[in-house]
Amino acid sequence: MLFNQLGLSAELLRAVVDRGYLEATPIQQQAIPLILEGRDVLAAAQTGTGKTAGFTLPLLQRLQATPSDGRRPRALILTPTRELAAQVGESVREYGRHLPVRTAIIFGGVSIQPQISRLRKGVDVVIATPGRLLDHVEQRTIDLSCVEIFVLDEADRMLDMGFIRDIRRVLKLLPRQRQNLLFSATFSKEIRQLASDLLDKPTEIQVAERNTAADGVKQIVHPVDRRRKRELISHLIRTEDWSQVLVFTRTKHGANRLAEQLTGDGLSATAIHGNKSQGARTKALADFKKGDVRILVATDIAARGLDIDRLPYVVNYELPNTPGDYVHRIGRTARAGREGHAVSLVCIDEKQLLADIERLLKLPIDKIVVPGYEPDSRIKAEPIQNGGSQQQRRHKSNARYGGGAGSRQSRGGSRGGSYESRRRVGT
Repeated sequence: MLFNQLGLSAELLRAVVDRGYLEATPIQQQAIPLILEGRDVLAAAQTGTGKTAGFTLPLLQRLQATPSDGRRPRALILTPTRELAAQVGESVREYGRHLPVRTAIIFGGVSIQPQISRLRKGVDVVIATPGRLLDHVEQRTIDLSCVEIFVLDEADRMLDMGFIRDIRRVLKLLPRQRQNLLFSATFSKEIRQLASDLLDKPTEIQVAERNTAADGVKQIVHPVDRRRKRELISHLIRTEDWSQVLVFTRTKHGANRLAEQLTGDGLSATAIHGNKSQGARTKALADFKKGDVRILVATDIAARGLDIDRLPYVVNYELPNTPGDYVHRIGRTARAGREGHAVSLVCIDEKQLLADIERLLKLPIDKIVVPGYEPDSRIKAEPIQNGGSQQQRRHKSNARYGGGAGSRQSRGGSRGGSYESRRRVGT
């Protein structure tokens, strides 16, 4: 189905064509007409399916049809991470380029003053992470009483990160009469409970089987000893002339170390993770997108929300502890119907992690040993040492019991600093 068959305005269709799109994806075909009708929507959509345009385009059209007071935001899009907020904000600006729509992107890690100045000038759409949004609420620099459309993006990730209490605080600030859109990669019991509290007689959309990779992703595993992974990834990038590679590690320290080692190998590389300042994260991503840096080494902070046009290669230098995160990682490639490659370097320690991923996907992944890098059968598996699993359990527990980063316990009763800076779970 073409975009011009979905009832979108001429201005929005121009913006879609400007971005090089003609045919709508399945999630867009189903979501856009429903949202244009004013319906509440509960949608399960995997990464890379075009869901951002699926809610952004009809949201902008509905705002076109209603008057504005010129000051207070009429649409609020809540995202779990800074990178995703920036990505969604870019989409809103691009699709609204032929409309008189004003946007503000609000997240922590940067000065709050430019955001305050932007809000004072009046905005129509706010894209925000929960912590910094509540900073503005506490400082009375934002008024959410006129929000007509509320979007909760990556809701499952929100719950994993312990944001349930923050979400409920935001909901209390919104008017009762509004349109609600909830997008999630999965329909877990917790997501359905949140949906029942948030949505009014929603239409449910599920465009792909849960935890499936995009059709255009060619997945492959290269068995290799742990100590030879860095040597192998350098070899692959050089000999196969990979021009743009997103590499995932489990830890921040591991990301820094690998980026330094690859740079030492003569390959331009930089790292992005939660301990980097927002300015450093933004610069690293921008340099990678422009092609100034060949390799971006990232933790799972980049597993969602990074939309890199035509990214050809994703490499799992280390497999994630959670199988579902593998799906999100490889979803950075083969976006919008394109093709891409997901390469995993797997040592004997990760044998069970790989089995869990294959069980989730319900299919085996092709395994090819690279000549010269054959695994040593004498090496025994060792436990994988990192804090990821314990941290994830803590986040899920916080979300389940209504605690999380915004609770009094996590804030420690401190009155110093901003709401965002007092959070234990960074956004």
